[in-house]
Amino acid sequence: MGIETRLLEFHNDQGQRHPQQVLREQLLQVCQQIRPQLIHANSVAMSRLVGPVAARACIPSLGHLRDMLRISGQAWRDLQCHARLLAVSAATKAWYERWGVAPEKLHVVHNGVDLDRFRPRERTGYLHQELSLPPSAVLVGKVGQICLRKGTLDVLEAFRQVIVKQSNVHLLIVGERHSGKLESIEFEQSLRRRAESPDLAEHVHFLGYRNDVSRLLPELTALLHGARQEPLGRVLLEAAAVGLPIVATDVGGTSEIFPPRTNSAVLVPPENPDAMAHEVRSVLQDAARQAELGRSARQRIRSSFSDTACATRIREHFEAAVKCAGH
Repeated sequence: MGIETRLLEFHNDQGQRHPQQVLREQLLQVCQQIRPQLIHANSVAMSRLVGPVAARACIPSLGHLRDMLRISGQAWRDLQCHARLLAVSAATKAWYERWGVAPEKLHVVHNGVDLDRFRPRERTGYLHQELSLPPSAVLVGKVGQICLRKGTLDVLEAFRQVIVKQSNVHLLIVGERHSGKLESIEFEQSLRRRAESPDLAEHVHFLGYRNDVSRLLPELTALLHGARQEPLGRVLLEAAAVGLPIVATDVGGTSEIFPPRTNSAVLVPPENPDAMAHEVRSVLQDAARQAELGRSARQRIRSSFSDTACATRIREHFEAAVKCAGH
């Protein structure tokens, strides 16, 4: 797109991450060289890094809060340096207000999704072929990072209850573990052991990282999303955009995507595999309901979560921050 890029060296030659202050000095040098009118820090971690640098350089900045993280007093001070903080949901905004971030700095901008890339498509059966499954096999998916808060074990337990009565259903787990922490490694190991147990073996398929999610989602009959915490699930937007029936836990910003009045998804309490299993069975047994949920989901995303609408709102905040700073 012809946009100039500058790379920050986050690690030394031995692979060790530079201290925060070293990274800030690097960033300050870049800011002094290019003198931007505005800095957009596109995650909580980057918002922490950038805030004090932008303030020191007298450059207006925005922090984008895409996760619900507990923050220390120092993190709070770093975030407060920004002119504005964009939260991806009202739930995320409320989270940071509880941690003491000034409400007047927080603004909600929901994520958007590319409606051309993520759209309803006819099923091709390519996943059935890839996994050597018969055409009659029903595919449901769990898409997202493999980590504790995504509730994948809850989804596995719900799925176990589903296949007791519907043995032709298969669960595809799409995603990989990012964290190198011991607890995260042990969680993935326990997840895979559970999937290999006799009551689940041959019905659960780990697909790992995929770059074909926009093509993959329409091949599914339903998306299962068992998160225990969710600022605003991007895969929920993507699945809804392709018209996929969704059974998800009612946490964080999920009900902002799918308000009950829209009948655009089935929401269940978190950490309740029994409730999820009941709803998944109900959806899988009712083709008319699948079609209705899919249509309503697609309409909901088209009306409120397009990428162009998201970009427009972000641009408005860019302009307001620059104007307020007198640039």
